[in-house]
Amino acid sequence: MNIFSYLYLMESLSTTGIINEKEAEKLERIAFILKTVAHPMRLGIIHLLEQFPKLSVSDICEKLGSEQSLTSHHLQNMRLKGILSVKREGRSMMYSLKERDVSLIIECLENCQCNM
Repeated sequence: MNIFSYLYLMESLSTTGIINEKEAEKLERIAFILKTVAHPMRLGIIHLLEQFPKLSVSDICEKLGSEQSLTSHHLQNMRLKGILSVKREGRSMMYSLKERDVSLIIECLENCQCNM
């Protein structure tokens, strides 16, 4: 399902009274978060930031065993989409979770009893 089909479905459900506008907005926000974090490295970054509230790019690279340029790319993407926040501390840029709901959504998916 592409974004246009999804939006059409959400509009249809909203206008038929199956879900209200507030519920539709909530579903759209959840879908946005899922699309933003739908990458193993991004999920790994989020998992680290749940354990350690503030980490530098170097810290994240060390803990994930990843390259700095690729890690920075993922951090920048999540920061621009409002999932992470960044604050300069001395010479380091410290990343933290800005969107706490992302942890709840991921926890819910991890606890899912789906057969794989």
